[in-house]
Amino acid sequence: MQFIDEAEIFVKAGDGGAGAVAFRREKFVPRGGPSGGDGGNGGDIVLETDERLTTLLDFRFKREYRAKNGEPGRGRDQNGHAAPELVLKVPPGTLVRDADTSEVLADLRENGRRWVLANGGRGGLGNMNFATSTLQAPRFAQPGTEGEEKRVRLELRLLADVGVVGFPNAGKSTLVSRLSRAKPKIADYPFTTLQPHLGVVQYRDGRSFVLSDLPGLIEGAHRGAGLGHRFLKHMARCRAIIHLIDASQDRDLATDFDAINRELELFDPALRRKPQIVAANKIDIPEARERAQALRKKLKRRKIDAHLVSGATGEGLDELLDATMRVVDSAPLPAPLERDAHPIVPGNGAPIAAAMEDERELDSRARVARAPAKVRRSRGRRT
Repeated sequence: MQFIDEAEIFVKAGDGGAGAVAFRREKFVPRGGPSGGDGGNGGDIVLETDERLTTLLDFRFKREYRAKNGEPGRGRDQNGHAAPELVLKVPPGTLVRDADTSEVLADLRENGRRWVLANGGRGGLGNMNFATSTLQAPRFAQPGTEGEEKRVRLELRLLADVGVVGFPNAGKSTLVSRLSRAKPKIADYPFTTLQPHLGVVQYRDGRSFVLSDLPGLIEGAHRGAGLGHRFLKHMARCRAIIHLIDASQDRDLATDFDAINRELELFDPALRRKPQIVAANKIDIPEARERAQALRKKLKRRKIDAHLVSGATGEGLDELLDATMRVVDSAPLPAPLERDAHPIVPGNGAPIAAAMEDERELDSRARVARAPAKVRRSRGRRT
């Protein structure tokens, strides 16, 4: 199933029904008086979290939702029926933003939580409500009020306690499959992981935490290289980060360590401030073990502990798990990302929602830009 973590939708709550203007006309009731009933309330649009959902795929193909209007009032003191609410199911961890201002409207983390996205209009009063001793036959009633309409942006933020970051092919998916029952795709080529994977890690005494495997980062990801920064937002709720380094690469591992931290800083300074557990992977290879030991000495001068592990053989994973659990226990609640607290992009004042576009739309525009001028003109005539 395609992993969709962003969607923009338009919602329109139902309008309230109009109140009725009516008078009793019954046999043997010479002066029946006004009998116009009230209109029904319009339907609300409600977001409800459902743990069985893991993506916003449904909102990618249907982007407009309208609740039903309330029924108008009728004669004989009959009120119109209120319209049922329209419930939209979203996965836990969904962030709701105003599409125009990027203001955060709601953060739906818990399973089963309900939040009214758009309130339905109130039904109008019928003329039976306006009869007084001096106005015994009112010939007017209230119209129903209009329901709210909004354009919002839904962003899914995965609920994980620990996130794993590193260069492509560093062994992140292997580590997650070793520590949990998750089965991410594992292969010997870069960018095997194209979407985040979650796994529950069981610890001693019945304790556990959720581990997230994110697609690999490369230097220049903030400029769109590789898969870019698209999935780093899922680390917003993580208490800690496992920084996995591929010790089998014949290069300066300390430089790799600094490069990933630089990408985290460029995406959002709040990610760089999260506590990290550094692990040098693939020490089952003799040359990699030597490089990992050299990296441990370099990082020790910076007062950073580095763990030597092997996702293939399981060596060092118990110590890594103990260190991760200690950090998770002592880490404070994750602070919001600065891009969430200050949603306006510095410099040009453009909302983030306008800057974060669908990759397919960007690719489509790029293909049009690369096409010959004759092809572009023919496409323009078809549209």
